[in-house]
Amino acid sequence: MRILIIEDEVTLNKTLAEGLKEFGYQSDVVETLKDGEYYLDIRNYDLILMDWMLPDGNSVDIIPDIKSNTPKTVVVVLSARDDNESEIEALKSGADDYIRKPFDFDVLVARIEARLRFGGSNIIEIDDLTINPEEEKIIYKEKEIELKGKPFEVLTHLARHRDQIVSKEQLLDAIWEEPELVTPNVIEVAINQIRQKMDKPLGITTIETVRRRGYRFCFPKEA
Repeated sequence: MRILIIEDEVTLNKTLAEGLKEFGYQSDVVETLKDGEYYLDIRNYDLILMDWMLPDGNSVDIIPDIKSNTPKTVVVVLSARDDNESEIEALKSGADDYIRKPFDFDVLVARIEARLRFGGSNIIEIDDLTINPEEEKIIYKEKEIELKGKPFEVLTHLARHRDQIVSKEQLLDAIWEEPELVTPNVIEVAINQIRQKMDKPLGITTIETVRRRGYRFCFPKEA
């Protein structure tokens, strides 16, 4: 499970990231709305923890866009505002939960777990193809396809952004924990595995190479 933390209090965002790591969550941490929007554009998140007031704007303003692009992503607003009107405003904007500061970390984790448990599914369904990120499973015409690890994550990311051309650099940033330590060739390896293990045996094409720009998810398309 991957969480995006948008919080400008450095001590708090560090505490959140380190604490959530102990519970098995991977976290990206940003301190501004602009950086948060950048990460939301290149990565898929199960849950977003966002402070209400940030140096460059009001995080509640971007919740409708988040819910429009990824309806199943859980959004939790953290705020020092203790009035009911603010909580109502956040929830009406699309937030799944509103937690007042200061808060107990164990309670926060319990609420995160509850929201993720009941928040719904991020399953991708396109014609006869189903991609289930939660179970790392691909089904095509009722047949399960054996594709795991990074190739699965690459396919999932491209499927989520199927109206876009995604560069190698964007894929590295979105999927690899330390993209600066790997070369872009790992993307080519992952794409090749998708084509060899999935496209060729099934007689379909899921990913096309866009010369000098990157890759685009193109299913459904005949091979």
